[in-house]
Amino acid sequence: MRDEEDGVMRVFVAGGTGVMGRRLVPLLVARGHQVTATTTTAAKIGLLEGLGAKGVVMDGLDAAAVGEAVAAAAPDAIVHQMTALSPGHSGKPNPRRPDRFFALTNRLRSEGIDHLLAAAEAVGGAHIVAQGHASMNGGRDGGWVKTEDDPLVVVEGTKAINHLESAVVAAGGAILRYGGFYGAGSHDDQVNLVRKRLVPIVGRGTGHFSWVHVDDAAAATVLAVERRAHGIFNIVDDEPAPVAVWLPYLAECVGAKPPRRVPVWLAKLVAGDMAVGALVEGRGFSNTKAKRELGWKLRYPSWRQGFKEAVA
Repeated sequence: MRDEEDGVMRVFVAGGTGVMGRRLVPLLVARGHQVTATTTTAAKIGLLEGLGAKGVVMDGLDAAAVGEAVAAAAPDAIVHQMTALSPGHSGKPNPRRPDRFFALTNRLRSEGIDHLLAAAEAVGGAHIVAQGHASMNGGRDGGWVKTEDDPLVVVEGTKAINHLESAVVAAGGAILRYGGFYGAGSHDDQVNLVRKRLVPIVGRGTGHFSWVHVDDAAAATVLAVERRAHGIFNIVDDEPAPVAVWLPYLAECVGAKPPRRVPVWLAKLVAGDMAVGALVEGRGFSNTKAKRELGWKLRYPSWRQGFKEAVA
């Protein structure tokens, strides 16, 4: 278990080959921690070993498999980074049918976290840190920027997110509500859509988004693990901004033509209510609590700097 003198911990990363896992695992290893990380396919074990972790094949929805993997690792901390947001897992995104695309991820956020919590208790109460979401899903009432005390908007996946948050916080763990990821290949699909002018400014583009460079998010996660953080934290940059501001800037950074402008009624016919609601009414988030309580310092305080460097 943990060596109190040198601070070395055994950390179990569930979902080690995803966008966040690939940036998080090397940071934990560089800090001297002993990392076990999971993947759903044996073909990626070599990737995890290359990052410095012990790789394990695990299905996060198989309670017995989760229990066995966690017991073998005997971790001090467990980090839940399991999602299924790639086309290989959930098919091609369809904004009119978000229920289909998010179905497996929602199960990982509900059933998956329950399995990890049970396994954590079985090994003596390993500390839990879990991935949440805070990009444009703040409650639609009131101001454009929300804190951890404000409710999330009711959209596809809210039930699973609510379960995840309440279960982890009740167990003494931390929820890290990550903003929209960019950097290190995490936003390639979005950039391609922007280049093709397939992401429009809907209406006046008033919906606010919060972004975070994936490396800043990984750094915050390391802090939450090492400090045994408890509660909910918005892991976003310093500048939540409306679509009408950040989208043209991103288009300029990637050398694309300015985004098209589309009326709300037409956008709803094409993309559905959920996507359009985010583009028109989305609320961003404040990172004040994370910086204050975790001592988190961002390398990319604003997407303005980050976008430019990420697509250079």
